[in-house]
Amino acid sequence: MIKPDTQVPELKLPLTIGAEYHLAKQDPDTFTLVVMYRGKHCPICKKQLEALGDKLGAFTEAGVNPVAVSMDDKERAMVVDGEWKTGDLPLAYDMSEETAREWGLFISQKRPDSDEPEKFSEPGLFLVKPDGKLYYSSIQNSPFARPSLDDLLEAIKFVTEKDYPTRGTLT
Repeated sequence: MIKPDTQVPELKLPLTIGAEYHLAKQDPDTFTLVVMYRGKHCPICKKQLEALGDKLGAFTEAGVNPVAVSMDDKERAMVVDGEWKTGDLPLAYDMSEETAREWGLFISQKRPDSDEPEKFSEPGLFLVKPDGKLYYSSIQNSPFARPSLDDLLEAIKFVTEKDYPTRGTLT
């Protein structure tokens, strides 16, 4: 688990557009939104990322730089890029199990006779401040009941307007 208001781990991964994503090089006005998703096999991830793609303008307007990240290999990530309606949402892939664990994600293994990869991370959602420190996290051990993107957007607007501090720092 990453302690709130401490530096998040390095995140440097390939993107489906042929570029490289480097979290440390992000310069958002408010936050970088890192959405860790299970991968191509997950219909709930598809729904979440398509919804985020639809709301990309609202997040950008709120000063947020979103990225979606998975442990999928390039082949699986390119299917997501081609078949899911994520708009201009950056899709990073090839996250290692070690990196997923550094971020505090739960790791699952393939169910017999499923389309799942051998190992994959369960979902996590993180707001990272421009200085690279964690502001908010939601980590789950299953794909269900994810934070509402609308609620998250409203929270971002509130904390920005009120200069609301990072909570949970005494953990």
